[in-house]
Amino acid sequence: MSILSVNAGSSSLKFSLYPLVQHQVTPQILSGNIEGLEPGGSPEMCWSFQGQSQRRQLNLGTEQVFAKALLSLRELLASLPNIPAMQAVVHRVVHGGAQYRVSVLITDAVLADLTQLISLAPLHQPANLEGIRAFSQAFAGLPQVACFDTAFHATLPEVDYRFALPEALYQQGLRRYGFHGLSYQYVMGVLQQSSSRGNGRVLMAHLGNGASLCAARAGQSCSTSMGFSALDGLMMGTRPGSLDSGVLLYLMEQGWDHDRLQKLLYKQSGLLGVSGVSADMRRLRADTSPGAKLAVDIFAYRVARESGALVACMQGLDVLAFSGGIGEHDVALRTELGQRMAWLGVQIDPVRNAQATADQVMSIHAPDSRVEVWVVPTDEGVVAAREAARLLHP
Repeated sequence: MSILSVNAGSSSLKFSLYPLVQHQVTPQILSGNIEGLEPGGSPEMCWSFQGQSQRRQLNLGTEQVFAKALLSLRELLASLPNIPAMQAVVHRVVHGGAQYRVSVLITDAVLADLTQLISLAPLHQPANLEGIRAFSQAFAGLPQVACFDTAFHATLPEVDYRFALPEALYQQGLRRYGFHGLSYQYVMGVLQQSSSRGNGRVLMAHLGNGASLCAARAGQSCSTSMGFSALDGLMMGTRPGSLDSGVLLYLMEQGWDHDRLQKLLYKQSGLLGVSGVSADMRRLRADTSPGAKLAVDIFAYRVARESGALVACMQGLDVLAFSGGIGEHDVALRTELGQRMAWLGVQIDPVRNAQATADQVMSIHAPDSRVEVWVVPTDEGVVAAREAARLLHP
């Protein structure tokens, strides 16, 4: 048997297939993605199977593009040799709210609950739920499982997750939730296996187009930079991170409506907004314009600033770990953050740091560093597959 782990976005679909051996998840045998699913896009499916990578253009027309893409995926699975029969499809869902603190089998009632949370994650939740509905049709009869990015942060203490707002608003669900939980769950598991300090005071930095920090003690989340929505905390690719709410009041006074504000906050700010060039850190590194340099500088500064706050919550630091597309590949950023955090005892080995660009777990701290520093390529798919296996085989 096997479990298909998927992450549906607004214009793409990531997928991985994990065989089960005695109900335990084993390394993936197939991984890939389908891109260009946005209106007017050029759909393309890429996949890797048995060490071979392939790419195929998809002619999906202009209607029901996502559903047709799933039929192409189903055909691919049927065409590959020795593919174990699928037992379930497991979906990454960004927001589970206060109700869903563990993975669940998806029912109509669950979908209805999750639909109520769309306004808390408008960039991700609609695509996640549309993916669930489409897979339920394309792979009819297979159990569909939801794993939540918020679930890892269910251990946040009340002093961390409560806002300084009236009780009535808290009862409506206005509180901090935290995100990137599947990534943090994976990184935490790797650190617990790789480092004797993995159960100590750990700061994990998931840095990518979406970016956040998580402070953990004894393997459990105790504070995180994201809050009620995926807008809070660090500067991101197109999101501003922490922002004085007075800015929004001012813009409302200037006549800005909800949709214009939402577009500003989710799609026009962050690295893209400051640089005026791109939301891609790689492109900004190669750009010599003042705006590009300023965007990179602010990004690094904000990571260091938020890191100091989370270290204060833990009252110290034993391990610092980088993951996410930027965290795993941007050598210069890791160097700068190491320098900014030297007061904590962080010392990064420049040679090991430069070598840590492949898909492998690697320590990059210098021998005299008081804090261990790791690069951990994250794998949200395998975490979701393990969650589904535990749910189906308790």
